[in-house]
Amino acid sequence: MRRFAVVQHTYSDFLGLVETQLERRDIGFTYIRPFLDDPLPGGPMRYDGLFLLGGAAPVDDAGRCPWAEAELRLIGAFRKAELPVVGFGFGALMIAWEAGGTPRREPAHRCGFVRARATPTGAEDPVARAADGREVLLLHHGDVALPEGLGPVLEDTEGRWLAIRPDARTCGLLFRPELKPGMLEDILMEAGHDPCPELPEVLGEARARWDGMQATTDAVVAALVTALGLMRERRKHPVFSLKVE
Repeated sequence: MRRFAVVQHTYSDFLGLVETQLERRDIGFTYIRPFLDDPLPGGPMRYDGLFLLGGAAPVDDAGRCPWAEAELRLIGAFRKAELPVVGFGFGALMIAWEAGGTPRREPAHRCGFVRARATPTGAEDPVARAADGREVLLLHHGDVALPEGLGPVLEDTEGRWLAIRPDARTCGLLFRPELKPGMLEDILMEAGHDPCPELPEVLGEARARWDGMQATTDAVVAALVTALGLMRERRKHPVFSLKVE
């Protein structure tokens, strides 16, 4: 069985809708919770891939995210090993930062449904094509300005980035395919989560759009499996070798 490391940044942000999709594909996952002082692994070790979930603060808020530098190193280690890395919301911002982007504290909140558009860079990208034209849900704090040379594969209708592919096996999705209405309720109630003021209204909209949200998640996860090779077995290196004279 393939097993993925999943970095969880708050109680309310977990794999949600994506859990079922992974389980159907015989992909297991282990949650790692640095906000509860779980140590982040130093590298891929026994994992076949890495998921980075949503959060409750800008990525460079060292007071609320003291683990950020270690998480950046972890992303780099998985990318160097050419293993899949997927980020949602806060996780996508971390991927953009690790790829050379510049963190920003504004906007303080970004939350709501926007329409995704594939860019010329993403014209042939499976993930961009799966989300192209769909209404997707944003929920994050702060932003990361993309570095020169890293063009988005998806944008919203105002030209702001929604998805990036820094390399063939890495994908950052600023929108949130994993979210369920129940998760939004938990975010509203979780102490210290700092939800955006519009979230109660967005929760009602998510309930009304539930069928469409599930269809978007199905399409996006299927595209991630294809584009990043999530079903591909990791190359196993021998623990030792015998040299025959």
